Amino acid sequence: MTTLPELQTPAALVDVRRMQANIARMQSRMDALGVKLRPHVKTSKCLPVVQAQLAAGARGITVSTLKEAEEFFDAGIGDILYAVGIAPNKLERALALRRRGCDLKLVTDNLAGAEAVAGFGREQGEAFEVLVEIDVDGHRSGIPPEGALLLEVGRALHEGGVRLGGVMAHAGGSYACDTPECLRAAAEQERARTVRAAERLRAAGLPCPNVSVGSTPTALSAQSLEGVTEVRAGVYVFFDLVMHNIGVCTMDEIALSVLTTVIGHQQDKGWAIVDAGWMAMSRDRGTQAQKRDFGLGQVCTEEGAPIDGYIIESANQEHGIVASVAGTDRHIAERFPVGTRLRILPNHACATAAQFPAYCALLPEGTAAWPRFQGW
Repeated sequence: MTTLPELQTPAALVDVRRMQANIARMQSRMDALGVKLRPHVKTSKCLPVVQAQLAAGARGITVSTLKEAEEFFDAGIGDILYAVGIAPNKLERALALRRRGCDLKLVTDNLAGAEAVAGFGREQGEAFEVLVEIDVDGHRSGIPPEGALLLEVGRALHEGGVRLGGVMAHAGGSYACDTPECLRAAAEQERARTVRAAERLRAAGLPCPNVSVGSTPTALSAQSLEGVTEVRAGVYVFFDLVMHNIGVCTMDEIALSVLTTVIGHQQDKGWAIVDAGWMAMSRDRGTQAQKRDFGLGQVCTEEGAPIDGYIIESANQEHGIVASVAGTDRHIAERFPVGTRLRILPNHACATAAQFPAYCALLPEGTAAWPRFQGW
């Protein structure tokens, strides 16, 4: 195995000890609340990571691309929810997976989508299973839990020969929270509105066996999940600086980082230049609107200890600029000489991970290469 000092930079590191602790924390919480955990694997897109989640007790997975569904099904995972509204031009691929034996479930939030799935299913003699996406906070997609459209979509699916699998929601608005009170309120709103949608479908004589909710902040903040059958959360497996600012993890729990090397300085500007630019860190500035702006990432020692007050202030394609948030550091070349190796904690784990074809998993005996899936 390769040791940490032997790795070329930039490299995406996964601290496996932290990752396993994050997995255990989420699984324990879902077990205590009495719901199934169906993790969203778009964060890692990596078989060893997902195998660790399943080994801890997760049942089924959530994906954001059909590429993920295909790759994970080929690896032996059959219970998959594709949690992005199905586009009609992707129904052929979805059908191919189901014909191979994959228990692939689809999502829609509009009448045209429901009719497209139903019509294609009738043509092909396939009864797709579809969940209706519910809008619980105005953040993104979904149908309001009240109003006629929910029942219209439910009937179009059910009467069109589709298996109406239930309802699902994602409380993306929870990412704007940064207090326990706000997080608990977001979690309860997500639960209550999704359960309400399920109750309305059932009252109209329509089946609704599954009530699926989930985001990492709400999953870790919910006080009750009464009426919910499963939770989908994803970024908890690695965490990141956005989650740290929200208040659901500490820096010591962030399992993903980018290993980088100091390659030069602009001493009069107080800059150390590293070989991790935005091609390694991504352009995600998710902390910019939060209570603490980490630029493009928090600077840590090679061993992973945060160096207070130093961030990736900005970046070009292959150059990252390390600077002090307190002002120009005229001694930065002495603090971080050329050749110094640092770790950078990312703003958004999903976006940073997507820059790399594989992770370097940090194990007690050394590092192992863990490939990740790319594409759609």
